[in-house]
Amino acid sequence: METLSYETVIDAPLQKVWDILWNPETYSEWTRFFGAGSVMKSDWKIGGKTYFLNAEGEGMVSTIDSLEEPNQIVFKHLGMVDKNGVEDTQSKEVMEWNGSFEKYFLIDFGGKTKLHAEVQVEKQWEDHMNTGFTKGLMVVKSLAEGVSLDSV
Repeated sequence: METLSYETVIDAPLQKVWDILWNPETYSEWTRFFGAGSVMKSDWKIGGKTYFLNAEGEGMVSTIDSLEEPNQIVFKHLGMVDKNGVEDTQSKEVMEWNGSFEKYFLIDFGGKTKLHAEVQVEKQWEDHMNTGFTKGLMVVKSLAEGVSLDSV
């Protein structure tokens, strides 16, 4: 398992960056590099259920391990969910990465926000994550700063 880290400084307050990360409209914008039509459905409860799904309704089932809005959130990935909503948290394939974390930290940086993200992934997903987070965080930054981003 690899731990990958990404960071950017955004000229906007913490709450604005938080809202762009997790509001349904903007979430699907910045996560499109992981998969077009990405959505997140969550009960926003520690120990509850959070789903990261593609346009077909397939994806990951996770839980919130730690939450302190607008400063940090830590997701713990539990398994996969198929397009019929069936969760797999026990297969051999899932057990290889079950319990991996995805973390977001927002730090007040003198009126700006330092956004730091970490994700634990299997080696074969490293390039996909690098592309998704690098381009995705550029979109978060442009949305928060109100700047057009034509090159992404």
